[in-house]
Amino acid sequence: MQRLHGMVAALAAVGVLGGCATSKTPAPVEDRALGPRAAPTIIAGPGTAPAQPAADVSKPLPGAENAGKPGYYTVKPGDTMIRIGLESGQNWKDLVKWNNLENANVIEVGQVLRVVPPGESASGVSTRPVASTRAETRPLDARPAPTPAGAAPAAPPPAPASPAPVASRDGDDDINWMWPAAGTVTSVFEEGKSKGLGIAGKLGDPVLAAADGRVVYAGSGLRGYGNLVILKHNATYLTAYAHNQTLLVKEDQAVKRGQKIAEMGNTDSDRVLLHFEIRKQGKPVDPARLLPPR
Repeated sequence: MQRLHGMVAALAAVGVLGGCATSKTPAPVEDRALGPRAAPTIIAGPGTAPAQPAADVSKPLPGAENAGKPGYYTVKPGDTMIRIGLESGQNWKDLVKWNNLENANVIEVGQVLRVVPPGESASGVSTRPVASTRAETRPLDARPAPTPAGAAPAAPPPAPASPAPVASRDGDDDINWMWPAAGTVTSVFEEGKSKGLGIAGKLGDPVLAAADGRVVYAGSGLRGYGNLVILKHNATYLTAYAHNQTLLVKEDQAVKRGQKIAEMGNTDSDRVLLHFEIRKQGKPVDPARLLPPR
């Protein structure tokens, strides 16, 4: 019996030693912000898939050579093409085209995108080279040969070609604005805090285009805005109409000032209201300073 107890004790000791030999210390957590990253997930619909971390940190990101230059935008976490379009004052479809993106849903944090048209600077002035005219050189003492009697005078040399006109945005401020809804203002524009006006109303109240323009976005792909319409009025100005119950326009549709484009709602909001923004070259400005007094 004593021998049996000795054998059991020996086996137990072996089991304890075996368990120590096979147990593993938990592997350190990999910092995904620094180490290799998984490929981004593709989700249908532009703007619904936020920017993903770069798939390979050893490989330079697209457009990295333009980082920090005027007219270029570096993608931040949470960005989508729709949000970048709103922030830069551009149609997101144009951004896709200017940057030769194969999929609008696949952008990476740190990627640098062109946000002004090719051939145009960040100030809106054309940077395309103007064709130079070849000047004729003559000796200082050269005089034109006398015209024989009775001969018709020689035609004057053609005037040098005028420089190509450059793009101007001076007239873009000449917009006949109107209020997009009839309700009272419940919240005002505040630099760095509120990007627009909150206008109260009832469910289903009409939301009107504040000026002539074209629909560059109509959908619910921008978090915090609910059902959203974005209109582009010219090269300088965009307007945004958020939290709608129903959208009545489609992308690329031309709209007129005062046209009903949506019905007021409370999508992504705790109450019924219209959140209205005016953006100048992508930067929010106070709508109350541009809209007519009422």
